Amino acid sequence: MTQPTPVFVRTAPTPARAAPLAERRPLWRLLFGDMVSAAMTLVGLLGLAWMLPHLLSWAVINGVWTGGGDECRQAGACWAFLGQKYPQILFGIYPPAEQWRPIAVCALILGLGLWSLPPRNWTKLTLGLWGGGMLGSLILMGGGVLGLKSVPTSAWGGLPVTLLLTVWSLGLGFPLAVLLALGRRASLPVPRYLSIGIIELIRGLPLLSLLFIASILLPIMLPDGVSIDKLARALAAMTLVSAAYIAEVLRGGLQAIPKGQMEAAAALGLSWAQTTRLIVLPQAIAKVIPPLTSTVIVMVKNTSLVLVVGLFDLLSAGRAALADPEWPAPFAETYLLIAMIYFILCFSISRYARWLETRTSKGNRR
Repeated sequence: MTQPTPVFVRTAPTPARAAPLAERRPLWRLLFGDMVSAAMTLVGLLGLAWMLPHLLSWAVINGVWTGGGDECRQAGACWAFLGQKYPQILFGIYPPAEQWRPIAVCALILGLGLWSLPPRNWTKLTLGLWGGGMLGSLILMGGGVLGLKSVPTSAWGGLPVTLLLTVWSLGLGFPLAVLLALGRRASLPVPRYLSIGIIELIRGLPLLSLLFIASILLPIMLPDGVSIDKLARALAAMTLVSAAYIAEVLRGGLQAIPKGQMEAAAALGLSWAQTTRLIVLPQAIAKVIPPLTSTVIVMVKNTSLVLVVGLFDLLSAGRAALADPEWPAPFAETYLLIAMIYFILCFSISRYARWLETRTSKGNRR
């Protein structure tokens, strides 16, 4: 006969133990880290302390805030130039009497962007608003209807061109990128190798070469009497580039989706298109928000390359404003303004993507 195993049951609560003491480190180590980091920080602070008085002297103490070109000569920063030339920097050579139209286009695009930020507004209504807004932007910029004076695309310039090229290239490139990404993962060889060929060809060529092909070689290959607007040709090149890069980003997200989800969706009776649209793509996009954001920011900055084919984006309009002989060509001030606009656009996209990434990752936390 076996003896019963004794069982110990604690009846008194275990006294709480004190938390382990944090390691005490000197204040200088907490602030600067090791000796190498401290030395680099000290060098950086000394450099900043040396530059700051010169920067303040140039920008504030000797800066010229009002007046003309003569007041800016032999002085500090010529902020008066920006005060008088900002319409040309922001809107290029667009007719001054009609500049309310590019202002309305910028307000329309920024307004639609703000409206689209909350996920609750990701509806078919928003998609329709974007479609109508983009067509309305082209009508406003081009005119020729509804009593608006016709303005050719050669006179467009500045911030509206930067925003239109960014939105159109991403808006047209994203659906194409989805098709290319799905085609690259297809089991059939023809769509798979066709997608691989398109993606690798576009990614293997610099955007500048594509712009030159679209601007110079394409008109030569077209039949006599047929011409395509220069802005449309640049937009086509940028759309192909955005589609190729976004397709590779999406392919990484698609590869992260387990096959079991496709099998479970098939067991529920969902078709391939329903599974892809409702289950696979939303998860794949959520997984690649950081690289997708980088691609969007790169496309925003790539709009400055259309300068080489004669289009007046924001950077080109600033360079054109600097050509005024009545002013001493304040390059630093003009490029600071342009850099600030690009930074606001890119930083806003980055922060929104960061918030979106945090929001979508909450459901994956255990």
